[in-house]
Amino acid sequence: MVDPRTPVIVGVGQFTERLGDSGYRGMSSVDLAAAAARAALENTGTDPAAVARAIDVIAGTRQFEISGRTPAPLGKSDNYPRSVAARIGADPARAVLEVIGGQSPQRLVTEFAGAIAEGESDVVLVMGSENTSSLRYFADRDDRPDHSETVGGQLEDRGYGYDGIFDEYTIKHGLIGAPVQYGLLDNARRARLGLSVADCRLAMAELFAPFSKVAAKNPYSSAPTERSVDELVTVTASNRMICDPYPRLMVARDQVNQGAAALLMSVATARKLGVPEDKWVYLRGHADMKEQKLLERADLGASPASVLAVHEALRVAGIGVEDIAAFDLYSCFPFPVFNICDGLGLATDDERGLTLTGGLPFFGGPGNNYSLHGIAEAVNEMRDKPGQFALVGANGGIASKYSVGIYSTEPADWVPDRSAELQGEVAGYPAVAVTEQADGAATIETYTVRY
Repeated sequence: MVDPRTPVIVGVGQFTERLGDSGYRGMSSVDLAAAAARAALENTGTDPAAVARAIDVIAGTRQFEISGRTPAPLGKSDNYPRSVAARIGADPARAVLEVIGGQSPQRLVTEFAGAIAEGESDVVLVMGSENTSSLRYFADRDDRPDHSETVGGQLEDRGYGYDGIFDEYTIKHGLIGAPVQYGLLDNARRARLGLSVADCRLAMAELFAPFSKVAAKNPYSSAPTERSVDELVTVTASNRMICDPYPRLMVARDQVNQGAAALLMSVATARKLGVPEDKWVYLRGHADMKEQKLLERADLGASPASVLAVHEALRVAGIGVEDIAAFDLYSCFPFPVFNICDGLGLATDDERGLTLTGGLPFFGGPGNNYSLHGIAEAVNEMRDKPGQFALVGANGGIASKYSVGIYSTEPADWVPDRSAELQGEVAGYPAVAVTEQADGAATIETYTVRY
């Protein structure tokens, strides 16, 4: 019998709106998140209205349109989490808007699972969305909708959170934009392994072709088309080079309209609200780590802090990587997947597969919120495979932040992780000194070319 304060995920939901869909409405980011939240409420198997009324915390990931100082193209809510809450009949005491980064969904789930275990929260909705496809579609049209709304109320806005991702050197030298940044990482890894350009591109295509097969079967995919290795590796007009070493089909698809949500509560509250136990999924392992700044890393082709996060999550869960039945590894570019495989000794063609959604290039890359879709898929997968374990790896920045969650229906009390302690280990990694001016001979460690 687990402690009644043990956190469980009891409901997950996803929603996708494609431009070509019949009945396309150009939904706002708030509407997309609300649709996913309604699905999560229904997914609990109990009275959705009662669950909505019980929500005491709503936490949202940050959309691209509100991740900078430029105005939102179609307007925005002054309080994104509370706009979503209002649409589902919830009035939580606390609303949170998280910092940027693909780690944020898993980091929020871990944070508030811990808060539930400590008795600081009871029912938490984590949600997020992106409508970047609609933003582009309406950019030059006269019938642009107005997504502005004012709801007011308390909001814990945690800011942008760019610290550790950009600094004066990366900005000065044009290391801006994910394809440029990750191109440096993938090419550094290629150099370390001694791969030719052709062999590296083939390896990336062989990694991602199975991802596209999963995406083709996922009803929430933004681009549900299976791609062959040849299609991915061959540069054509429709698969043009974006930034060396990436053709278009090997980078995250950012033109999406997608939302996802997850409901967490204590075991005691789940019983009180009548949530069937076959809906309960436990966060058995977890960790959140930050990597060194880009230019401080001794090996630009590796992110050891990300691997450390996975090892810590496995330790918390009390299992080994061989016990994981399903993975969803963050795949904005090949590097984050390769990095975890390298660090864990996983084959890139592991028969368990490395994605549950289909990955960011094919399922879609809804900004900071992608891994909430991975969590939703992991929860559903574990309900279908009781007693087994699924691992979600969530990557943020330039392989700057990594959050891991391990999910299972197998009950266990909440166990805190040692992420804060282990961060000191990362701080002790050798750091490369940065100089403003060239002085003497130099070695090129990596490169990229923007097309």
